[in-house]
Amino acid sequence: MSHPHTHSPGPVADASVRTARATDAPAIGLVQATVFRETYADVLPEAVLDQLEGPRFASVWRQSLEHPPTPAHRALVACAGDQVVGLAALGPADPGEAGLPEGAGELLVLGVHPDARRQGHGSRLLNATADTLRAHDHRAVVAWVPAGDEATRAFLGTGGLQPDGAWRERVVGPAGETLREIRVVADL
Repeated sequence: MSHPHTHSPGPVADASVRTARATDAPAIGLVQATVFRETYADVLPEAVLDQLEGPRFASVWRQSLEHPPTPAHRALVACAGDQVVGLAALGPADPGEAGLPEGAGELLVLGVHPDARRQGHGSRLLNATADTLRAHDHRAVVAWVPAGDEATRAFLGTGGLQPDGAWRERVVGPAGETLREIRVVADL
């Protein structure tokens, strides 16, 4: 026997982290575009910054959430009530990368919308990332951070991720402009 449910779905947690769904893509795209434009404003060429748009990111996220690059890739979202305010993407670390700890997973993206910072969302995402990587048998986490992004590096440091001496130059512009990134690592 079925009957219509007319009651509300109940209370929504004030702050939470959950696995991302394809329907989250527009919100994830907006958060990522906002965070990237802010983080890279002094680093990336204006032509590249102009391409950092929510709908563009949302399209890529929708595709990635519907068809992950590998079964080991995951996306998590931080929510304030039912509003997506942050994201973390993780997957296996590149096994060919020199000097990586055995069994490392990679934190590919971590960002919280500027209006939602200092409310614990980043810490919840970082903890959920560690838990998710551990659940998939990873024994370490690595991330790449722009060399000049002291705030992100300090935040990741509170979670135990420390520079291991590795760095790379990432091409970020149409004329071959590069951005130096440093690798941070922590055991899980």
